[in-house]
Amino acid sequence: MGHGGVTRRHELTDHEWESIAPLIPRAATGRPRVEDRRAINAMVYKIRTDVSWRDLRERYGPWQTVYTRFRRYALDGVFTRVLQHVQARADAAGDIDWLIQIDSTIVRAHQHAAATGRKGGGTGRTNRTITPSADPEAD
Repeated sequence: MGHGGVTRRHELTDHEWESIAPLIPRAATGRPRVEDRRAINAMVYKIRTDVSWRDLRERYGPWQTVYTRFRRYALDGVFTRVLQHVQARADAAGDIDWLIQIDSTIVRAHQHAAATGRKGGGTGRTNRTITPSADPEAD
């Protein structure tokens, strides 16, 4: 496991890791890389604590490595597939209640959603034509 059997706060438990491990891409060739579980735990730690990438704890390895893998997984759809897998398992076990209600009395539009123009009021959006700048070499 390489994890020492210790589950730290903000990291995946053994059960959680075993559930998603088959969905994490494996490196077929190239130089040895940071252990998958350690990299995923670094990502989970970063998201749960909102720490900056540069401030990741040293136990996770170089922050650049974790960030690069995070970005690659995001672009390749790895996280989407993991989420779908976890949701499907939880749904099959009856652990998800899909009934969602939103009380519209607490849903508010952002101030910029109103088409009131500037502070003084205004009647809405102004259509403006964007024209290219003059060519500075034309003189």
